[in-house]
Amino acid sequence: MNRRKFFKNGSLFALGASLLNPFDLSATNLDLDIINKNKKAKNIIILVSDGMSNGTLNMADLYLSRKTGKGSNWLQLYKDNKVSRALMDMASASSIVTDSAAASSSWGSGFRINNGGLNIGTKGETYLPIWQKFKKAGKMAGCVTTVPITHATPAGFCVNSKSRNDQEGIAEKYLQLKFDVMMGGGNNYFSADYRKDKVDMYQKFEEEGYRVVKSRDEMLATNNEKPILGVFNNDGLPYTVDRNNSKELTQKIPTLGEMTQKAIDRMKNNDAGFVLQVEAGKVDWAAHGNDIAGLIYDQTAHDEAVKVAMDFAEKDENTLVIITTDHGNSNPGVIYGKDANKQFDSIQQYKHTNDWILNGFGKESSTSQVKERIEYANNIAVTDKEAKLLLSYYTSIKSVDGLYNYKHLPFNELAQIQKQHNSVGWISMNHSADYVELAMFGPGSDLLKPFIKNTDLHYLMLEAAEIENSY
Repeated sequence: MNRRKFFKNGSLFALGASLLNPFDLSATNLDLDIINKNKKAKNIIILVSDGMSNGTLNMADLYLSRKTGKGSNWLQLYKDNKVSRALMDMASASSIVTDSAAASSSWGSGFRINNGGLNIGTKGETYLPIWQKFKKAGKMAGCVTTVPITHATPAGFCVNSKSRNDQEGIAEKYLQLKFDVMMGGGNNYFSADYRKDKVDMYQKFEEEGYRVVKSRDEMLATNNEKPILGVFNNDGLPYTVDRNNSKELTQKIPTLGEMTQKAIDRMKNNDAGFVLQVEAGKVDWAAHGNDIAGLIYDQTAHDEAVKVAMDFAEKDENTLVIITTDHGNSNPGVIYGKDANKQFDSIQQYKHTNDWILNGFGKESSTSQVKERIEYANNIAVTDKEAKLLLSYYTSIKSVDGLYNYKHLPFNELAQIQKQHNSVGWISMNHSADYVELAMFGPGSDLLKPFIKNTDLHYLMLEAAEIENSY
């Protein structure tokens, strides 16, 4: 017998019996719990903090606890026993250390693929991505992210591509497939001023009935009658802490939580429901740069989106919320020392990221300018020797690790200097083969086992929503 049908029939029978014996309250509570667990998920919201090592989750909770007296929304769900929880093996077909494209595609296709591709099998097979399956079933589908909307994680839910790097082509595929909400960065891949083919993708989206928005105010003002394409920056969105300390950026760039709320509002009234992927993509970029302010503040921005999703799901009662990450990155953590508490708390005073700091220097910069900029951003005093070390990278190109460090900036060196003041250590500047955290709330969460493979999540989402895999 069908698993869900069995449980529904069994629980309804038991509920009838308990109503005949209303004093058997324990049985009634148990039966109602069974009914709730076996409800169909009309909606699914999956929130991905890209590149989040366990140390990142831990530090964000510590940061919030020590600053506000209340920890992260994510870990509060554990403390309140509101979610099912598991570890997930994220290996790709080509490596135990996955990239974001293969990780997202494992959820998107239900198969492990090689690093670098999107829903293309190891022998060239083309797998139908899961958001397309849900669209065919009548649901609305969308993605919001803090990196380009054409980047690996949202693309892995939506399209097929031999290379994650074909972001111009991915933008075209989004138009063909007519997803309902797509918001993030990526103007480089939509604007005729930046695309290699000089095609104005904004015009093409508008011709297909989309409302194109390019600022926070435009996004908040748009009604919920048209599909939305929101592109708010050329590449990724600014880091949260940099945005929060700039009046101009605060006015122009929406938060991840605001984009999440707008996406939910746009799709929540669809009779067949919706699916939404939310990505804190710059957590990964910050980890690559050993950038503690970028990391913690963007992780807390993800946590605000978790609250938006949970607030909706708890009222709606028909929404499965999935909270996870696609892989670890750089595995940071607070390192023991007699001043660890005080030093870690100093991050509360950081005004800007290391990305902001280092992009403010050049060959013409002086030692005093380096010291002044770092003191302004981090409230710490660096030595002349440390300042000169950082400046040496601007006078001669040096080999520097880190996937997004195309300018060869001294991210690791600055992180090592900061470590003396904030007690945060890093093991690398790249992805790691962590078994990752996975939490679920709502209909379908009972399907989660304590340890799963990444590909299992694809089929769990389909089963939770009672969507056939034949699409």
